[in-house]
Amino acid sequence: MQMRHAKDCQYDLLSLGECMIRLSPPQHGRVEFSPILEVWPGGGEYNVAYALSRLGLRTAWVGGLNDSPMGRIVMNHARAVGMDISHAVIRKWDGVGKKDRIGLNFTEVGVSKRSSVTLYDRGHSATMGLQPGEINWNKLFKDQGVRWLHTGGIFSSLSESTRQVVAEALKAAHDAGTIVSYDLNFRSKLWSSKDAIATTKPLVPLIDVLVGNEEDFQKVLGYDVEGVDVEKAGALDTTAFKNMVTKVTRDFKNIKVVGTTLRGVKSATVNDWSAIMWHQGAFYDGPNFPNLEIEDRVGGGDGFASGFIYGFLTGNTPQDCVNLGVAHGALLMSTMGDTSQITLDELLHTTAGGSARIKR
Repeated sequence: MQMRHAKDCQYDLLSLGECMIRLSPPQHGRVEFSPILEVWPGGGEYNVAYALSRLGLRTAWVGGLNDSPMGRIVMNHARAVGMDISHAVIRKWDGVGKKDRIGLNFTEVGVSKRSSVTLYDRGHSATMGLQPGEINWNKLFKDQGVRWLHTGGIFSSLSESTRQVVAEALKAAHDAGTIVSYDLNFRSKLWSSKDAIATTKPLVPLIDVLVGNEEDFQKVLGYDVEGVDVEKAGALDTTAFKNMVTKVTRDFKNIKVVGTTLRGVKSATVNDWSAIMWHQGAFYDGPNFPNLEIEDRVGGGDGFASGFIYGFLTGNTPQDCVNLGVAHGALLMSTMGDTSQITLDELLHTTAGGSARIKR
């Protein structure tokens, strides 16, 4: 990919999306019965910028916030790892949450046969209310310079206005020569497959890199994975997924990279985990992590996206990029919360095949 030089840009990556506050019972508890809820900021697109900042890159995030203590939780969280949030739209809190709220989600981390569950309380949020024209994209992409824009289907699904905002952001980035990645990230609680397809297909000509799992490609772009039941998939046979990706890239010749995570769910805490990546005509298989023990699966896909984007931004080979993505996703799922707690040393150690032997 032709990427802008780091010396010509203020930011290596800018993400566009919502950051919510996740409230979870400790460990594998139930919301209904828990006297304690842990606070974890996070959101699909935000998580990628956060992870890359921890890995040493220059990142920024654009989304909606308010000036309440809840908004400051997000601000403090982002600033703690050096993310620039100066382009976020911060509104005055009305004191009751009739508008411009900080979105909440209540997440139960599953165990054994009980799956993880996310319950949303995110209506009327500040990000949902973002309007086209509010953000100076020319200043960001042309004046300050951004090497890579990352956004996705969660942000697009929030409202009619966020769909307009994502369209203007992608056009501005594309015109400035910024690489654009889009995580399809289908959320059935936020919109229908029909609406997702109608919104996303017109955006694809402006996108360089597509990310998603088999369900995302089915529900957001309308491509079936032939011979695979996504609800019952347990094995990581990549043949069907490669056939699907081939169809996507044949239809959209501007796509340069497709990253597809592969997850075989044996239980809520034991998954087979891998990924494949298509890069300009060739497929690259990531390492297989069979029977991967998982502490918290939420954010695993964002961890994969973060890892392989890091690879491209730092000049790695395509094979190294998919390896970094699989390793980072696996490591991220070893900790609680949506956002990465992984260091660069840990990522490189695992990517190189290092063991989990105790270090002392």
